[in-house]
Amino acid sequence: MTIGLICLAAVLLLAFLRVPLGISLLAVSIAGISAINSFDVARTLVPMTLTEAAFSYELAVVPLFILMGNVLSRTGISHDLFRAAHAFLGAVRGGLALATMVTCAGFSAVCGSSFATAATMAKVAYPSMQKYGYSDRLASATIAAGGTLGILIPPSIILMIYGILTQQNIGELFIAGMLPGLLGLAMYMLVIYVIAWLRPEDAPRGERASAQERWASLAGVWPFVALFLIIIGGLYLGWFTATEAGGIGAGLALLIALVQRRLDWPRFVDLMKETAHTSVMLYVVLFGAMLFAQLISFSGLADELLSLVNGSGFSRLGILLAILAVFLLLGCVMDAMAIILIFVPLFMPTLVAQGFDLVWFGIIVVVLTEIGLITPPVGMNVFVLKANLPKVRVGAIFRGLIPFIATDVVRLALLVAFPSISLVLVQWMR
Repeated sequence: MTIGLICLAAVLLLAFLRVPLGISLLAVSIAGISAINSFDVARTLVPMTLTEAAFSYELAVVPLFILMGNVLSRTGISHDLFRAAHAFLGAVRGGLALATMVTCAGFSAVCGSSFATAATMAKVAYPSMQKYGYSDRLASATIAAGGTLGILIPPSIILMIYGILTQQNIGELFIAGMLPGLLGLAMYMLVIYVIAWLRPEDAPRGERASAQERWASLAGVWPFVALFLIIIGGLYLGWFTATEAGGIGAGLALLIALVQRRLDWPRFVDLMKETAHTSVMLYVVLFGAMLFAQLISFSGLADELLSLVNGSGFSRLGILLAILAVFLLLGCVMDAMAIILIFVPLFMPTLVAQGFDLVWFGIIVVVLTEIGLITPPVGMNVFVLKANLPKVRVGAIFRGLIPFIATDVVRLALLVAFPSISLVLVQWMR
């Protein structure tokens, strides 16, 4: 127990010090397992864990969806999505911000990364909002909040990692994220509409597009619509697994890019290098998390936590709220990936013992980490945005995010109170 607690504290400290998460997890896990058992046990477990994970069929889903997202994001689909959304919404007060939010949701559906969504939209949407006189506060907050949709709307890298870590069906997690993701989009758009109504000077009207221009703008978004419908429709109908969906999505994305003459050989090489780099980074983190889960098991930390919960006298709801409070507080100071990789293995036995659906809890955890991405003092999306928009003050971004954060808290309460919002499509799918 003592060694387990020391190792947990060490991983947290290293995470706060911004030591690469995969390296931290691997180093602490090897040291902890050696202290509990012996170095020979640790030396044996490392290659066993890495080999089992590396040859896992489920783990192949990660680079496939990363490749699909890279192909579509590097071949101009983000500009096409924004152009179409702008054509239909630009003339409404706050229309450019509304179009940005819709584009964030659409780009998230092919990207799977919150940071990539925020960084891309800073380059695509912010100049247009600045041109039409939008306040820095609303423009930057819209992009930062919209970027969080990237880790919930499928395909989501975070949901893939959660599924691998908890051995849940990744396809079911993707389907479960659909309605909460669309609910988040609708609530964010309502926030923008209210702000534009209360402070019209922050959100001027844009130019009205003709009917011909609107229909012409839709021509650029058909690849995204086709891919999304094929992947999500195929998963929902049970035509293929999540790994097969990743392969189909990556293959179709490459084919579409070639047909549209958006992909040449140098760009293809860059795409493959970027995909390999990102995949290896995620694999190292995953390997470390799997070894850390072994350490948690050896130390008895999770079992002790379960015994403590059982003897606390808390109700089932009280236990859930306590766990959610821990994740919410951690989200304000830690990276989303670190929270899930370190604390999900710790709390999972307690959640299973209390009868909570792990697919539903995965959605709740992702929404909690979404809140953390835009909450001070860390708010990683805010600092990603600041890096791309150096002239915008961090304080202005955080002030603009207050109504979006409040909306997220309301959405979290709805998802906790009504689990069917997350599970209804999954239940139909089953």
